[in-house]
Order: sequence, then structure tokens, then C-alpha cells
Amino acid sequence: MTNIFGDFRRLIIAALDELTAAAILPPGLDFTRVAVEPPRDATHGDLATNAAMVLAGAVKQNPMALAEKIAEALRGQKLVSGDYRGRGFEVAAARPGFLNIRLEPAVWHAQLRAVLQAGTRYGDSDIGAGEKVNVEFVSANPTGPMHVGHGRGAVVGDALAALLAKAGFTVHREYYINDAGAQVNVLARSAHLRYREALGEDAGGIPEGFYPGEYLVATGRALAERDGDRWLNKPEAAWLPPVREFAIGEMLALIRSDLAALGVTFDTFTSERELVASGAVDAGLTALVERGLIYEGVLEPPKGKLPDDWEPRPQTLFRATQFGDEVDRPLRKSDGSWTYFAADIAYHNDKVRRGFNNLIDIWGADHGGYVKRMQAAVTALSERKAKLDVKLTQLVHLFDKGEPVRMSKRAGTFVTLREVVDEVGKDVFRFIMLTRKNDQTLEFDFAKVKEQSNDSPVFYVQYAHARTHSVMRKAVEQFTAAQLSDAALAGVPLARLTDSLELGLIRQLASWPRIVESAAEAHEPHRIAFFLHDVAAQFNQLWNKGNDDATLRFLIAVDAEVTLARLALLRGVAVVIASGLAVFGVEPVEEM
Repeated sequence: MTNIFGDFRRLIIAALDELTAAAILPPGLDFTRVAVEPPRDATHGDLATNAAMVLAGAVKQNPMALAEKIAEALRGQKLVSGDYRGRGFEVAAARPGFLNIRLEPAVWHAQLRAVLQAGTRYGDSDIGAGEKVNVEFVSANPTGPMHVGHGRGAVVGDALAALLAKAGFTVHREYYINDAGAQVNVLARSAHLRYREALGEDAGGIPEGFYPGEYLVATGRALAERDGDRWLNKPEAAWLPPVREFAIGEMLALIRSDLAALGVTFDTFTSERELVASGAVDAGLTALVERGLIYEGVLEPPKGKLPDDWEPRPQTLFRATQFGDEVDRPLRKSDGSWTYFAADIAYHNDKVRRGFNNLIDIWGADHGGYVKRMQAAVTALSERKAKLDVKLTQLVHLFDKGEPVRMSKRAGTFVTLREVVDEVGKDVFRFIMLTRKNDQTLEFDFAKVKEQSNDSPVFYVQYAHARTHSVMRKAVEQFTAAQLSDAALAGVPLARLTDSLELGLIRQLASWPRIVESAAEAHEPHRIAFFLHDVAAQFNQLWNKGNDDATLRFLIAVDAEVTLARLALLRGVAVVIASGLAVFGVEPVEEM
């Protein structure tokens, strides 16, 4: 797939190899930090490389002097990008040692042809080389409907998985069901109370600590319909396991329904309870014992004021400090049961045993203190072969016309994800969740996200896409459907695109493959929202210039050749926006 930035990087590496062969550079240099990017100042050219800057120290040369040598070697190279074959560029060294590259218009025209030829596959990359990646996200406790914070994690995880797939990775989406902790016992007790109510008992209100949501009324009624009065007047030990099993199943059905409304699916749902029952905790910890990474010891007291319940007692500890953590971590509670950390070690060990050495977890921000210990465990379990990246998603604050929205009758304490999605639509919700980096707090105002104005980022991008289709609908009055196909438009004389804004828009479209690769490598899907906004802004700038200057409009009745070239550019905009929205799981609209 054509990537002008990747093509030029290969050209620069070829120039560096040439200098190495001529003994101007020493052998064995590391070129991995050599990058090609748009210059910070567009007046400097179209592309820039830091090659001389990152290599000058290793070769003990002045960066400007080295830049001149690289520039000279680069001038002897020929660019191959899409269907372009030839020189097509000028290169100049600039202080303090950058190389600025200016491309001929024909090179940019070739990039537009590549967009039209590839369609929404434009931007696909092979940098992942098929490597398996496990992306675990949402993993909400099965105790009720999902809230908006879960929805943000779901969208970030799903979009990141799609982005990695576009970049050539083999992606596995996974949901970890936390169904073995105390919270599912609370769920069972709460469901049993609603079950008693369904059978006509006066339960006397919701006790402190129970789940108060109205959603459990339906669960209690369904249990009564299935089992009748079987669990009335029975001791808790008798009814707790079956009621818990039933309630968890009902909650998972609720969660799956919420996820489906958001357009999110998973390849695997892994149960913590089943994992523990299978002996996986013992297996994971045995692996650490065999490597001498578990011991009995006493932790240093925590810094600052000591908690009232802290005592210097012997504990079973994991040597997390050997792998970057601040302290070693307990694996057993005072009652002898495993800590949550022990179960999570077992789960991540299971992922590694399934062949995943590239792990990504999407967690809520309240789990931030857990990151280093889990990364240490993965490093230890995999003998440093696997890596874990944890993305923390910050809170979403809900507003309506500037006023905070906090409560929901259905959930009892929070606005449910389903309520928000039903109100604004799946696509709007997904797009807005990706307009901020995951670790930044996000404000979501119902009124603002639904308004059709340029202040709404999703409207701004979708309107640009719809505008392209509006022009194409008018174009059928002047051309046949065959003439307006992407394949036909790729073959029209694109050299007629000469205006600075036309070429600037093509430059923006041509940066899409670079955005895909950089966002995938950084695990940051929000970069795509910024990119799509920039494409829409460039397109709108050209549109507005055409309003002021009739010769720059997309449809020129007296000049079919320039019209077809501009329609090719128009279709390039539509294709790239659609490609970006596909990563977001958002449907591009054709009319607004």
C-alpha cells in the first residue's frame, strides 16, 4: 500500500547504506530512530527527516555537515511511490541538521490515484506482520448494566483493536468476567430479595450495601418464574450458589445487549470463576515459585500515616521489585485466600500460554495503582518475552445543556450506557468517546453532541463526507456513472489539480497511512479523530474558496477535464474519511 512517508524513509535508508558502503559512515549504525514526517513549518517543504540529527552523535560529526552528505546521496535516489517512478523531489539541509524535502505536484497526484485505487483499504499497513495481540477491555463486573465509563473503555478498546488490525496485527478481543469475588455474592443477595418481592413478600426495602437498581426487579421475577418458591425460607448457604449463577447469567445477557447496542463484539469471554476452578491460579504461581520469585516475608510499612489495620505480619509475596515495581506484592490475604492479584496473575499467565506476547489491557483510571505490579507479573511469567501495555480511561462527566446529569432510575446510582446510546445514537457516542486521549477526563453534553453545527466534532466530519456525496449526485447530470467510478476517476488528468489548496488537501489525505502506523504503534486511536477533523477542515477551506472564486468550484460546466480531476479529489476525501470512520466503527453518512 502506498505510503509516501514510508517510501521516503526507504529512500533515505538507501542513501545511508550508500554512504556506509563508501566508508563515509561507519558500519553497524542503528537507523531505527530515523523518521520522515511533515515539517513543523509548511513553508519548509512537504517532508522532513531527522536522519542527520539522530546519527550525528554516533558518528561524531556536525549535524549540518552530515545533513549535507545525506542530501547529496539522496539526490542520487529515485522515488517509487504508487505509480510514480522518477526523481520528483528536491532536498535541502536546514539548521540545525534537518533535511527538508519538497515534492513535485506529480508525486501528490500519484498519491491521490493510490487512494482511489485502494478505496477504504487505503492506509492498510503491514507493520504488524501478523503478530498476535490480545486486547482485553470493558471487563465490567457482572453486577448490573454498564455505565458510561464502561462505554468509554469499550469504544477505546474496540477502536484500538480495529486500528491494530488495519496496521497488520492479528487481533483478539477479550472480555474478562470478574465473577469470583465478593461482589457477585452481593448480587445474589440483591437478586434473592427481588425474587422474594416477586413472590409477594414485603422485603422491607433495600438493605445497605445491596444493589438498588430497578434492573434487578426483572431478574427476581425471572428467577421466580423459573424456580417458583423453591428458594423461599431456605438458608443462604442453600440458595446463594444457584441464585448467584442465575443472576450472573442475567447480568451477562444485559451486558452483551448493551455491547451490541454499541456495536462491540468479543472473540472470547473468560470467566474468573472457571479459571480459578481449573487450578490456573496454582499453575501460575507454581511457575513463579519454580523461578524463585515467590517467598515468605514481611513488607516494609507503607509511607506516611499507617492504616489502622496494618500489621507487620509474614505474607506470601511476589518479587515484583525485580521487574520494575516499587514493592513486592502480597498473594494471600490474612484468611489464607488468594488476593485479586493472584487471580489476575493466573489470567495473564493463561494469555501468555495461549501464545500472546503482546498484551493490551484497557482499565478504568481507579486501577492506576495496579499497573506496575501486573506488568511485572507478565514480564516474570513470560521470562521477559511478553509485554503488557495498560491504557487507563478517565471519567466521563455527563451534562445536558451545561447541567450535570448523574442519576438513573434504572441503575439506581448512575446513568446507564444504554440510556446514553439510545439518546444520542451509537455513532455519535463512539466518535465523541475518541475525541480525547483515553487518560484525559471527557465532558459529554447531550445537547452539544446532538447539535448540527461545526462545534460538534462528529457533525463536522460527517457533514464533510455528506457534502462530497451531494456534489457527486449533481455530477451525474454531466457525466455517466461509469465516468464517475473511482477506477475511472483514478485515470483522469490529475495534473489539472494545481491550486495550493487542492495540493494541500491531497497532502492531508496522503498522511493517512502514516497516521495509521503511528497511532497503532502508540496505541492511541484518538489520533484518528484529530486527523479526520483536519481532513474536514482542509476540505471546507477549499469549498469556501470555491464559493469566492467560481473557477475553483468542483463542477465546471465548460471544462469537463478539470471537473473530473476535482471529482477525483472529492472522492479521495470521501474514501479517506470513510476509512477513518471504519476504524472508529462509525457509519459514514451520505446525506444530512
